[in-house]
Amino acid sequence: MATDTSSLKSSYDVIVVGARVAGAATAMLLARRGLDVLLLEQGARGADTLSTLAMMRGGVVQLSRWGLLDAVRASGTPPIEKTTFHYQGAPLEVRIKPRDGVDALYAPRRTLLDPMLADAAAAAGAEVVYHLRLVDVTRSGNGRIDGVIVEGRDRIQRTVSAKLVVGADGLHSTVAKRVGALPYQTGPHVAAVIYTLVPGLAADGYHWHYAGAASAGQIPTTGGDVLVFVSMPRERFMRELRFDLEASFHGLLREVSPPLAERVRGRRPVTPFRGFAGHEGVVRQAWGPGWALVGDAGYFKDPLTAHGITDALRDAELLARAIARGSDGALADYQSVRDELSMRLFWITDEIASFAWNMARLQSLHKAMSEEMAREARYLRDLDVVKRMTDGASQAVQACPAV
Repeated sequence: MATDTSSLKSSYDVIVVGARVAGAATAMLLARRGLDVLLLEQGARGADTLSTLAMMRGGVVQLSRWGLLDAVRASGTPPIEKTTFHYQGAPLEVRIKPRDGVDALYAPRRTLLDPMLADAAAAAGAEVVYHLRLVDVTRSGNGRIDGVIVEGRDRIQRTVSAKLVVGADGLHSTVAKRVGALPYQTGPHVAAVIYTLVPGLAADGYHWHYAGAASAGQIPTTGGDVLVFVSMPRERFMRELRFDLEASFHGLLREVSPPLAERVRGRRPVTPFRGFAGHEGVVRQAWGPGWALVGDAGYFKDPLTAHGITDALRDAELLARAIARGSDGALADYQSVRDELSMRLFWITDEIASFAWNMARLQSLHKAMSEEMAREARYLRDLDVVKRMTDGASQAVQACPAV
């Protein structure tokens, strides 16, 4: 794995910008299909990032289908066999039933998951380069995106051509900006979060706590640590809580769950307290002439429902299959299927992020969310059977003029 521009060839079938979950998974799947892929990442291999860490059933289905779940299990990431919702302190336990080839959920550290996927991409034949910054995209005479301009740590810029450029570079995607990918759905509600990793908490599965206009959660992760977060409307975070993250974390945790606050009190966090003021959910156009978006670059919803990693793993395969079909019509199908699987979850998440619910309404939202996640997992389980979810979408595998 290189760290500068010296190893780059002049052209590739596909250049994927961003080697986090969405980008690394997309590059891996494309390389496994025999495409010549460049996967580039501005940051360092295995660097940590803002994340809830939690995978839902659909994400675990993907890792299992791709032959990577055993590596997560072997890493010391504990299996999640139940989820408990605490509504004003009243617990409702939900067991993870064996289904769709999955009998447990997992929440691996991003320092494990991201490089694991990138290494799998490299093992499949993709060229993976870190510390490489996207400067711009290039265009052919007819305006189609046909490559990138990148810069290494040596400040040397290089132009590299590609039949397709994939933006997997996050919510504030440079690729999306450069190609002019506009949002066509925007959620009006925004939740903020403060979180840290706590050692020795021994959480027995996922725990989600709700009380008043606030929430908290426990997510067991790699190495015996537990990610603990508190969440609240962005307005309160900006007005009261952003100035002393540690004190705000403990104070809000006492509001939401005094027993959890007592268990956490006095434990020395593994990581600093981190705050995220939140961002409205956005759904962007996912493709255009010579380009496509995947992961948060194309579709971001509030992390309060902890579905981002699952979205990324799902959409990586939807996009890789569309690219392999090799036509603009296939990329249009990718966007249609992504939206069909996403939009109800998007609006459910937006309402949960509003904190304007009572407990009865919140429980109904969680039930609807569970139904959508089950539908998503079934779709992913059946991906090896030709299946289209949008009216009029073609089931014929098309010739490959572009890639």
